[in-house]
Amino acid sequence: MNPKAPITIISSDRNWLESAALRQLESIAGYSGVSLVAGLPDLHAGRTPVGLAVVTQNHIYPYLIGNDIGCGMGLFRTGLSSRKFKLEKWESQLAQDLDFGSRPVPNPFSEAAPFHELGTLGGGNHFLEFQKVEEIIEAESVASLGLDRAEILLLVHTGSRGFGRRIMTEFNSETGYELADPKAGQYLELHDQALLWARRNRELVAEKVLDFLGLGRQPEILIDRAHNYLARRGEFFIHRKGAVSAEEGLVVVPGSRGSLTYILRPAADTEKSAWSLAHGAGRKWERALCRARLGKKYNREALRRTALKSRVVCSDLDLLFQEAPEAYKNIAEVVAALVEHGLAGIAATLRPLLTFKG
Repeated sequence: MNPKAPITIISSDRNWLESAALRQLESIAGYSGVSLVAGLPDLHAGRTPVGLAVVTQNHIYPYLIGNDIGCGMGLFRTGLSSRKFKLEKWESQLAQDLDFGSRPVPNPFSEAAPFHELGTLGGGNHFLEFQKVEEIIEAESVASLGLDRAEILLLVHTGSRGFGRRIMTEFNSETGYELADPKAGQYLELHDQALLWARRNRELVAEKVLDFLGLGRQPEILIDRAHNYLARRGEFFIHRKGAVSAEEGLVVVPGSRGSLTYILRPAADTEKSAWSLAHGAGRKWERALCRARLGKKYNREALRRTALKSRVVCSDLDLLFQEAPEAYKNIAEVVAALVEHGLAGIAATLRPLLTFKG
C-alpha cells in the first residue's frame, strides 16, 4: 500500500467545506505517484473533487481533470464605454435570438471527424457576463491591464466542450498511467490540443456575442486562465480540477451570478497550495436539490434579477435554480481564505451587469 501524500486544506472557519470532498482528498492522497494534495477554499465533491490540485511524479491521472479539459475564464476588453451599455436592449436581444448551439467548423486537430461546438458556451455553470470595474485596489498590480472604470468588460467561462469529452472516453482510467505507458504520451498530446481549443473557443464566444449585438468591436483578451488541466512543473505534474495556476500572473475569480468577480495577484510563494488558487466560489448544494429548496422563494422573474441589480438571461428554469447564488459558497469568504493564507492579494473587483447562461 502506498504511503499517503500530505494534504493541505486552504480554508477558514468561515468557509464551509463538505466532509464528502475531504474524504475524496484522503483517497487521492494514497494514489501511486502522488506527492501533494491541496484542497482550495472552493472545494466541493463531485465524481472527482472540484477545487483541487494534485502533484504527482512519473504518473498522471486524466480522470482527475475530467471531461472539460481546458475549461477556464477569459476576461476581454470590449472597447465600449459604459455609456453605450444598453441593459434592457441587450437583455432582450440575448433572450430572443442568440444561439450558442452548433457552429459547424472543421476539427482543427483531426481529419477523421468534424467538430460542431467551436464558439459555444455549453450548460451547467458556463456563462458569459458583461461587467464593469467596481474597485481598483492595487493599481500597480493591474496597471498592465489598463483597466478603465468607464469601460465594459466581458468575462467568458467555457472549455473544450465535445473535444474534451471525446478524449476522456478513451483515457477514463481511475488508475491513471505511468509516464512510460504510451497512453500517457497520447493523452498529453491530445490534452495540449484541447487547451488550445478551449482558449480559442472562449475567444470565439466573445467575438460572437459582440457581433450578434451589433457592436462592431473586436474583443481584446486581458486574462485567460484554464482551471481544468494538467501542468508540467520540472519533473512533476500538477493536476488542476477547478483550480488555476498561481504562476502565470493575474487571475480572475468569479462568484455566483449577482456577486463580484475578483482579480487576484498571486503571492510569490504558493507551494503549500500546489502553486494553485481557487477558480470561483464553488458549489454548496447539489444541482438536484436547488429547485426543491428555492422553488417557494423565487419565481422565474426573481431569478433573473440579482442583489447587485444585474440581470440574468437564461431560458432554462431548472438551470436558473441550479445557478442561484444560494447554491454557491460566499465568494468573499473564498477569496478571504486565500488572502489569509498568504497566497494572493486582491488587485481589483468587477461588478456584473448582464449574464447569459446556456
